Amino acid sequence: MSIEYAIIVKNKTRLEALIERFNTKAQAKFYIESLGGNFDDYVLEHETFHYELVQLQTRLSKVVKNKTIERQFLPSFLFSDNNLIVVIGQDGLVANTAKYARGCPIVAVNPDKDRYDGVLLPFDTSNFLIGVEQVVSKNFQSKTMRFAQAKLNDGQRLLAFNDLFIGASTHVSARYKITFNTLSEEHSSSGLIVSTPAGSTGWLSSVFNMAYGVAGMFEKI
Repeated sequence: MSIEYAIIVKNKTRLEALIERFNTKAQAKFYIESLGGNFDDYVLEHETFHYELVQLQTRLSKVVKNKTIERQFLPSFLFSDNNLIVVIGQDGLVANTAKYARGCPIVAVNPDKDRYDGVLLPFDTSNFLIGVEQVVSKNFQSKTMRFAQAKLNDGQRLLAFNDLFIGASTHVSARYKITFNTLSEEHSSSGLIVSTPAGSTGWLSSVFNMAYGVAGMFEKI
């Protein structure tokens, strides 16, 4: 089916979230500076993002009709087969959007290369139309990503693009048994991280780096 509509997915900036929490920009500034933070960095991030967002919306409108939605509405938004999704934000927003994309192609845009590594963000606002036009013309390469699935014995299920944390929400230590095929082991810890290939460079990588660092420290003693 041909692409008839593009859905731009964005998230609130840190500044917008603070103003929503504290009602005014002045109160948000007082809160950040009272904690020793640099409020100017929040303002710069906000201004950079919205400048890039306007650039994206303006350029995209010349190719295909579009509308913008906030991340918070993703769980209830119904994507259709004739939608193209354009995500502008951090890597985590791409991963979160993918859970609800229902097979729609995603073009991921990095709004601030100085701030975000952009492992899942191959485009910026100067070249993202290349990806959009390839999708519209059905001449594009895509990668199918596998999700991790957690399933409870009461029928509830949860899908994860990056990883799942299995454990108590308070992170207190718990005893549990891990079974795979015919093998079983008893364990006690605050929980398990189950990672997908897409998430292996994120949280799981951080855990490994931390473990290697701790091991290296004790090996020197």
